[in-house]
Amino acid sequence: MTEKECGHHDDDDDRKTLHRRLAAFLLGFIILILFLILLIWLILRPTKPHFVLQDATVYAFNLSAAGNLLTTNLQITLSSRNPNDRIGIYYDKLDVYAAYHGQQITLPTLLPADYQGHKDITVWSPFIYGNSVPVAPYTGVALNEDQIAGTVLVNVRVDGRIRWRVGTFISGKYHLYVNCPAYINFGGRSNGVAVGPAAIKYQLIMDCHVDV
Repeated sequence: MTEKECGHHDDDDDRKTLHRRLAAFLLGFIILILFLILLIWLILRPTKPHFVLQDATVYAFNLSAAGNLLTTNLQITLSSRNPNDRIGIYYDKLDVYAAYHGQQITLPTLLPADYQGHKDITVWSPFIYGNSVPVAPYTGVALNEDQIAGTVLVNVRVDGRIRWRVGTFISGKYHLYVNCPAYINFGGRSNGVAVGPAAIKYQLIMDCHVDV
C-alpha cells in the first residue's frame, strides 16, 4: 500500500469519528432538553382544571308519542377554575353536549376558545339542543320511567383539547373530557324557578369529573 492510500484512509476515519461525535453531541443535547422539560414539569405538578355545572334552564325535553324521538333544548351555566399557581391553560376547542343513558341527545355546541391564567375562573352559558333526535327503544322506556319517578339524570359532557403554558413554554395538545351529572326534576316547577311561560331554571352546583 502506498503512502497516498494510507493518507486517504486516515481522512475517512477522521470524518467518521467527527460524525460520530456530532451525532453523540446532538443526541445528548436533545436528551438534556427533554430531561429539563420533564424536571420542570414534575416540579410544577400541573393540576387538571376544576369544572362545575352551576345551573340548567330547561326549555324543552319532550319524547314523541311513539317514544323514539327526543327533543331537548337546554341552557347551562358551566364554570372552570385553573387551580395552578404557575401554569396557564389554553382551551383550544371545547364541544359541549347532553347525553342520557350513554346516548348523545343534542348536537355539540362549540365553546369560545380562551386562555385561563393562574387561579382564573371562566364561565360559559351555552345553549345545547337537539330536535327530534332518534333514541333507542330502551332509552324511551327508561325516560318514561324516570319521569314517572320524578327525576331524570342528564349528563352534560365536554370534549375538547387544551394546552398548558409555563412561562414562555407551551405544551402540545391534550385531550380533555368532562362529565357533569345533572339530576333534574322534569315533572314540575317545585324544584326550579320559572323563566317565562315554558322554561324552568334549576340550580345544580354539581362537581364534574375531569380527565386529561
